Amino acid sequence: MNAYHRELLEALRAQVGDGAPEPEGLKAYLGTSKCLHGIGAPVARQIIRGWIERHRDLALPEYLDLLDSLYQGPSHNEIALAGMLLALLPRLRRQVEPRLLDRWLGAVEGWAETDSICQSIFTAQEMLARWDDWRALLTQLSRDANVHKRRASLVLLTRPVRESRDERLADLALAHIERLKGERDILISKALSWLLRDLIKNHRQRVEAYLEANEATLPRVAVRETRRKLLTGRK
Repeated sequence: MNAYHRELLEALRAQVGDGAPEPEGLKAYLGTSKCLHGIGAPVARQIIRGWIERHRDLALPEYLDLLDSLYQGPSHNEIALAGMLLALLPRLRRQVEPRLLDRWLGAVEGWAETDSICQSIFTAQEMLARWDDWRALLTQLSRDANVHKRRASLVLLTRPVRESRDERLADLALAHIERLKGERDILISKALSWLLRDLIKNHRQRVEAYLEANEATLPRVAVRETRRKLLTGRK
């Protein structure tokens, strides 16, 4: 185990205490069978922010080694802490090779662990700055046998399409939606609906045209939620 990983685990366990029962209902909701320490996200963020404050000079190799170690951990919380490190250290995150996400996503289970890597982490600017690498990764993920990676190919694009009018992002998002629209696994259908709704901000006419042409083949939840967003502007 990475030494920084051990330090974070000690801080985590200090908050949980010995013998605390696992919240089984929460595990089912999150879609994970992993060990789950019953602490809330605010406490976890406090742990991470304190750790970052103590390690301001963290170098990229140390950062990547820590992320690799956390993603090999046996608990849901370690995956969540890794996601927070991605979100809260943009200086280092911008240097992460996109291909590394494929390995990290191989360790996740359930929507929450998937989204901790993918949801609103990587910006449009970051993605477009390394477009060829990101496009290759996202296309690969959309075709993967692992449903969590297929979900990631959609969720990773939700923030970029909200932030940018760049047609490359919209083209890729709609290509993934088209590829995955026949799936009825809720991990996919809900992410597909989410991406369609986020496309509305900068690509409303394209969403309207796509919905009109594909209503019969899209998941019903995606049609319903996207039409509601087009009509009301609300989620």
